[in-house]
Amino acid sequence: MSAAGRTARAALRPLRESDLNAVMAIEVRGYPYPWTRGIFIDCLRAGYPGLAMEQDGLLVGYALLSIAADEAHLLNICVDPLSQTRGLGRQLLRAMVALARDRRAQRIFLEVRPSNTPALALYESEGFNEIGRRPRYYPAADGREDALVMAMELVDDDIQVMPPL
Repeated sequence: MSAAGRTARAALRPLRESDLNAVMAIEVRGYPYPWTRGIFIDCLRAGYPGLAMEQDGLLVGYALLSIAADEAHLLNICVDPLSQTRGLGRQLLRAMVALARDRRAQRIFLEVRPSNTPALALYESEGFNEIGRRPRYYPAADGREDALVMAMELVDDDIQVMPPL
């Protein structure tokens, strides 16, 4: 079976500052305009919940979430491009949604580039809906790119109706 046809599982644990060398290596492989190390440090020191995803002892993905009042915002989620198409992004996304629910968030938001069709397809398949657009939100090679704003209500039945991994 091809790598794209396999569903992998990975271990999840809290994201730590000591993970940032590996996080930055993945971030620069995964995004044309990566976050800076300082942004990650600021988020972790502010107490934002984050998860590190490990497979065979190596960090292969991470995600960060902010939670205020009853709303969560998925700030960053990335699976190493070398480990994509194996279901790891779906596993990490579901873990972040569960984390938001555990922290009593009623809804979760995220932004995504319209040009990031694999991420957009993942979010839609997991129950996120487009609720708006932020014009010129992301840097792009030809200037700026809009962000699609997506949200999902975190009602009791959401997790149970998601398709299996």
